[in-house]
Amino acid sequence: MVMGDMVLFEDEVNPVMSVALDRGLEVTALHNHFFFDEPKVYFMHIGGEGAVDKLAQGVRAIFDQVKEIRTANAQPAKSFGLGQLPEKSSIDGEAISQVFAQKGDAKDGMYKVTIGRETKMACGCTVGNTMGVNTWAAFAGTSEDALVVGDFVMLENELQTVLKTLRGNGINIVAIHQHMTGENPRMIFLHYYGRGKALALAQGVKAALNTQPLAAND
Repeated sequence: MVMGDMVLFEDEVNPVMSVALDRGLEVTALHNHFFFDEPKVYFMHIGGEGAVDKLAQGVRAIFDQVKEIRTANAQPAKSFGLGQLPEKSSIDGEAISQVFAQKGDAKDGMYKVTIGRETKMACGCTVGNTMGVNTWAAFAGTSEDALVVGDFVMLENELQTVLKTLRGNGINIVAIHQHMTGENPRMIFLHYYGRGKALALAQGVKAALNTQPLAAND
């Protein structure tokens, strides 16, 4: 088995995550260890089981990806480089709701869909959607140039497939961690950010949601 931390600049995180996942490694956490560091440094925790040479090749591929990024641009990027969103949002909420097969909430041209789950705390209390145990996707911009941000809540055995699906749809992962302690089943949360056509972003998030019932039956 292999376990470790990858110390990454912001523009390295998602390309490196994709390489790790593609090479059969698991990504188990993504967060900061410091405040006020410049440039900002993130720690991506990885793990895996299998043949030693395959695991080593996967880790080497991570370092090769970092080297490729820094060779192309010595200084870490300060943004995704995608420019400003249109000043006024005009998201087609009806089209988004059809992707998710449920109605969302509209405000000032933006649109948000929330999907709740439930777990139990150690005290025996059931917590769910209204307590923040939910996946949500908020859309701003226009149909052709949109932003999606949100949280994803998962069981532990759902995390890797959700990561692969979001990254496969061009959606960036910005954090992976827990929001609670002592709950059963244990819930993992990730935060994500995507930019592109609104319908494609919605379909990417929905594709990740569609993997969860499959994992729950494992």
